Amino acid sequence: MRVNKISVKIILHMLHISVRLHSRRMAQQKRKVPEVTEKKNKKLKKASAEGPLLGPEAVPSVDGASSKGGAVLRPVPDAELELSPEEQRVLERKLKKERKKEERQRLREAGLAAQHPPARRSGAELALDYLCAWAQKHKNWRFQKTRQTWLLLHMYDRDKVPDEHFSTMLAYLEGLQGRARELTVQKAEALMRELDEEDPDPLLPGRVQRIRQTLLGRRQL
Repeated sequence: MRVNKISVKIILHMLHISVRLHSRRMAQQKRKVPEVTEKKNKKLKKASAEGPLLGPEAVPSVDGASSKGGAVLRPVPDAELELSPEEQRVLERKLKKERKKEERQRLREAGLAAQHPPARRSGAELALDYLCAWAQKHKNWRFQKTRQTWLLLHMYDRDKVPDEHFSTMLAYLEGLQGRARELTVQKAEALMRELDEEDPDPLLPGRVQRIRQTLLGRRQL
């Protein structure tokens, strides 16, 4: 009887060990399942980025026989990829960057890339162009009070109205009328009086000459 009791204890102990081993194997398998599933999901996501996914589906062929392995290939819906919210945001950002890059490339190819705007021309350049267009009787020429005022204000300054343009300026003065003609003559006379009262400046002969030329033509003004 004692021997039988010992045998029973040994058997129970072995059963206990067997149950523990079985429980441990089951726990290990449960831990492996999420890892395998995660790896499969990663592969599916990577494959979806490269091209359409195909998965097996047991569907009979046209002749009634199934394809090799009893399955045919079918597209796998995107919903089956099970992307997390964070992964969806990352994917959307990447797609947005790609769209912007393609748009910039199209703009460059079409020659519509943004360019630096041309520099604005100075008032002196615009006024001298106005004077030259008048002399050439350009068809697009039209009277502009702002340009005329600038010319009358700086006509005695060689730096702003060069000598090659002053003869044209004198011809332009002949066509002045009304208040503009009177003010031009009065200003020339006042400047000449000031120069006569002051000591002669060796730097002003060109200015004096221009004033005198303007006054000599006052009969026509």
